[in-house]
Amino acid sequence: MRHTFFCVDGHTAGNPVRLVAGGAPLLRGTSMSERRQDFLARFDWIRTGLCFEPRGHDMMSGGFIYPPTRPDTDAGLLFIETSGCLPMCGHGTIGLVTFALEHGLIVPREPGRLTLEVPAGTIGVSYTTEGGRVTSVTIRNVPAYVAATGVEIDVPGFGPMVVDVAYGGNFYAIVEPQGPYRTLDELGAQRILELSPRVRAAVRAACHPVHPLDPTIAGVSHVLWAEPGDAPGQGRNAVFYGDRAIDRSPCGTGTSARLAHLWGRGELKVGARFAHDSFIRSRFIGAIDCETDLAGRPAIVPLITGSAISTGLNTIWIDREDVFWQGFQIV
Repeated sequence: MRHTFFCVDGHTAGNPVRLVAGGAPLLRGTSMSERRQDFLARFDWIRTGLCFEPRGHDMMSGGFIYPPTRPDTDAGLLFIETSGCLPMCGHGTIGLVTFALEHGLIVPREPGRLTLEVPAGTIGVSYTTEGGRVTSVTIRNVPAYVAATGVEIDVPGFGPMVVDVAYGGNFYAIVEPQGPYRTLDELGAQRILELSPRVRAAVRAACHPVHPLDPTIAGVSHVLWAEPGDAPGQGRNAVFYGDRAIDRSPCGTGTSARLAHLWGRGELKVGARFAHDSFIRSRFIGAIDCETDLAGRPAIVPLITGSAISTGLNTIWIDREDVFWQGFQIV
């Protein structure tokens, strides 16, 4: 049986985004969180088929647009990437919104603004246009908070390490310079790929964060290697996800987690601009919109601004006569 998916391909700050504009499965659920669980239970082969080789690669990510389940929202987003079906994806949101608006797949109730449902909650979006192009997207993300500090681990091939864990839509182990890690460029991409799975495994053995409002969001999924920027109000990172991926963008949920991390230490104030660069030095602009409370936890509401570019249209078949219909990975 052949399944056909009509896609808009592109990237946000260098990291791929594949908007599946046609072929999304009908999902059960009264919220995007419930729909995410239904997708994982019945349709995860779509994610692996579209994101893994031979139709994707280690960095592939994207998502679907669904009708909203709430009357006060414009649409629902469901995210897919090689690491799974995520509760929230910042670079994915910027890309999906950009491509959907440019192709008329979302018609906002109020020009320049959207309210969107994602599995992690409700997010606000504002955007600017020039002609027929969306030139920038700003996400008012779900509340972000620090989940754990001073987590001591021992990483094979590196040694003792102390990390913090923060949430920005996904849970991140945040690694700051220590021991053999002095700068991202000195550490290098290959070493990041070697060490990150070990760091993640060690952190998972040491702590298991659970979102206070949604127990389906649990466990550290990403590793964020952080370093200071060249000036105050700047930073740089390399985010590891999946089995062998370094985010080419500065990572939207990772930037949100980093904002909460710096705010928790008193190093970033409400309203302050934070320029966050990726490993390839593409940039998101982050800021703290306000402080809030998340089920008794101090938290912030992050703002993330970036832009995306579409690179083409793509019709993809997943044919079950193909031995690799579900995709594969080589690690």
